[in-house]
Amino acid sequence: MGSHLLPIIRKEFIHIIRDPRTLAVMFVMPLMQLILLGYAASSDVRNVPLAVYDQSRTPQSRALVEAFVASGQFAVTQAATSEQDLARLVDAGLVRAGLIIPPSYAADVLSGRSAQAAFVLDGSDPTVAASSLSSARLIGQVQATQIQQQQLARRAGNLTLVAPVEVRTRVWYNPDMASAYFMVPALIGLIMQFQATLLTASAIVRERERGTIEQLIVTPIRPWELMVGKILPFALVALLITGEVLLIGTFWFGVPIRGSVLLLLGISCLFLVSALGIGLLISTIAQTQQEAFLLTFLTLLPSIFLSGFIYPIAAMPAVLQFFSGFIPLTYFLVVVRGIVVKGIGIPSLTTQIFALTIFGTVLIVLASARFRKRLD
Repeated sequence: MGSHLLPIIRKEFIHIIRDPRTLAVMFVMPLMQLILLGYAASSDVRNVPLAVYDQSRTPQSRALVEAFVASGQFAVTQAATSEQDLARLVDAGLVRAGLIIPPSYAADVLSGRSAQAAFVLDGSDPTVAASSLSSARLIGQVQATQIQQQQLARRAGNLTLVAPVEVRTRVWYNPDMASAYFMVPALIGLIMQFQATLLTASAIVRERERGTIEQLIVTPIRPWELMVGKILPFALVALLITGEVLLIGTFWFGVPIRGSVLLLLGISCLFLVSALGIGLLISTIAQTQQEAFLLTFLTLLPSIFLSGFIYPIAAMPAVLQFFSGFIPLTYFLVVVRGIVVKGIGIPSLTTQIFALTIFGTVLIVLASARFRKRLD
């Protein structure tokens, strides 16, 4: 094994080191993907532009506006002079929401009557609209509760009011419910799959384009030695990229790693086997590096949309849930999010470890069989 395999590994490392473009793809692109997707793929909606049409202009109406601003969800950027002016601001895209406070708002609040205010919303972006609508309803409920407590306190004098029911909430693992805790660990798996698959497929196809793989075939090297020697350097590079992404995710985005880093790296190796198998399969189909890139991108799309990377699998139709079970990234996302965010260990991940082992074995066997036929 050593006499034939080590020269191939050494040759591949020399190619990697001497090719600055390959090095840039290996280490710069993951950083760009992590930083851009880490910010752009955020589901947190903050500082939604809000226009206010305050016809009351009283301390009570200002308190309502301040409640919207204090929530952090809204930022008052425009003061409308009429309902038509507010509609114009929304139509022009200058604001995404509008708050209309009627002239009788303060009088209704002070007299104990039901005080109403209108909240209009631009629904062209469902994500922003859903979050804003939920926040507006919650702000209204909080304001109503505070007003009721003030009214009861004035009427009851020094009487202490005790709520008949109190529900105390607590969020585990991610108290601030920051989307970075959800997205950044998932990007580790996505970047690993893309880099390992693309680099493996491209390296082998590049040898075929240059005609150098035929020179290797006529040597005493056995097919499996050539295959292992070609993919092992990229497997090691992919592990280095994993560490790079973990460091950036921890120190840049502030996502703590609560579980075992060694366990994460160990299971990452299992997932890496599947990605390398996909890359080998692509190398047996693609004739050029451009084809290899397109096929790699084609395999990436189902992984993004069906693995739970963005959308929860439970919310998908039953047919898509079935197909998601055949995507290795589906299981690795459970692993990486569980270890990084929750700090869980092997007992909670046995199903995922078993699935990744099966996927890796099947993909490598299929890829090796096709790769060996191409060599023969």
